[in-house]
Amino acid sequence: MNTSELIEQLAQDHKLSRVKAKRILTSIFQAITESAARGDQVSISGFGRFKVAIRPEREGRNPTTGAPITIAASKKVVFSPSKPVREALNA
Repeated sequence: MNTSELIEQLAQDHKLSRVKAKRILTSIFQAITESAARGDQVSISGFGRFKVAIRPEREGRNPTTGAPITIAASKKVVFSPSKPVREALNA
């Protein structure tokens, strides 16, 4: 499912126009992104948790030359599904 399909599903389920559904979905994604940028954790009961994970600087290799390179430290968002979601996936 992509964003357009998610917007369409939201619009159908709640009898909204696609424009309103898109605004709602965009607002949710923006709130999650802003919270993650602050380093906060976002927990959605019954769905899961988004949190920021820090990847430290590490050594790597240039795949073309084989020369060692340093890969900079970075942050990423990690999603951990809730128990009901895990059970639905494994049913």
